[in-house]
Amino acid sequence: MILHGDVTDKLKEIETESVQCVVTSPPYWGLRDYGTASWEGGNKDCNHFDGTLQSMKTTLHPETNQNDKRNFTGMPFKDVCGKCGAKRVDKQLGLEETPELYVENMVNVFREIKRVLKDDGTCWLNLGDSYYGGGWKGASLNKNSGDIQKAHKGTHCGEQIKHDPKHPIIKTKDLVGIPWRVALALQSDGWWLRQDIIWHKPNPMPESVTDRCTKSHEYIFLLSKSAKYFYDNDAIAEQSLEYGKDKRSDLGNIRYDGKRTLDKSGKNGQGSFVTINQTRNKRSVWTINTQPYKEAHFAVFPPKIPELCIKAGSKEGDTVLDPFFGSGTTGWVAQRLGRKWIGIELNAEYIKIAKQRFIQRELFT
Repeated sequence: MILHGDVTDKLKEIETESVQCVVTSPPYWGLRDYGTASWEGGNKDCNHFDGTLQSMKTTLHPETNQNDKRNFTGMPFKDVCGKCGAKRVDKQLGLEETPELYVENMVNVFREIKRVLKDDGTCWLNLGDSYYGGGWKGASLNKNSGDIQKAHKGTHCGEQIKHDPKHPIIKTKDLVGIPWRVALALQSDGWWLRQDIIWHKPNPMPESVTDRCTKSHEYIFLLSKSAKYFYDNDAIAEQSLEYGKDKRSDLGNIRYDGKRTLDKSGKNGQGSFVTINQTRNKRSVWTINTQPYKEAHFAVFPPKIPELCIKAGSKEGDTVLDPFFGSGTTGWVAQRLGRKWIGIELNAEYIKIAKQRFIQRELFT
């Protein structure tokens, strides 16, 4: 089931303690405008763009038949259109003026998530980081990069939004630390912060920076409502590399085999141990490639991430929620694993993509 609308409003439509597992990746702070704004009042024919930034797209001039680089589209006005006076109305997260306001909004959303989550449920939150200032924040949608973008999963798009307010602590070029700011705020709000998982990307987006390393990881936080919760450790166990070998790397996964080796003096030496289990606990670094989805024109949530989260956090027949549904990867994986699912999405174009994805699954499975 997909609910179309603002995440806070739509969460209120979901029954209390009806969801077993939440797997989600909200819009990252300061990276993208997802084109969900509407305008009230003013001139309905106005495009509400300021006209100050040249479009990346050059057009063919109708008279000279030459590339016309004077084609200006500009950037959308932030609050009130400076040309016609229309008021911008937008409920999307990620475009807040400060990191603190973004964190506050996230905490409010996750209070509603906590309400709908069962007492023994888990919440898996993927968040990436961003750098502050430098004169720019975010990027808007444009026709060069497709009508729909979700670039925080690994693609660049479009024109950028000017943003360089002074901050009392964070400086230009500072790593903002958004994932941990959100995680610690949720912990302060009553969530159990059980683990930080590193999503290692072997195929990260190239970066032209020369004064730091290229970013190739994001965080996935495991959150719960209580100290005890449902967690299927076996469902995501990984192959033991030391099975049958004399290794002691996994405490609880070794056994003394009753044999003892001889030391140089011919006396009994160290006991011999072997790894007795073919699997071991899943490690906290997940190496998973980003994956494109051709229908969406952007790199979407890799299916392997929600697969691991859903397997560990639920059983067949349970309900899985993604309050930032996007192209529907979480729901698609949940359905494949025999779970029920609920998705919430503000952008109507994303919902079209998600529905088409489910239709294709029905046709080819």
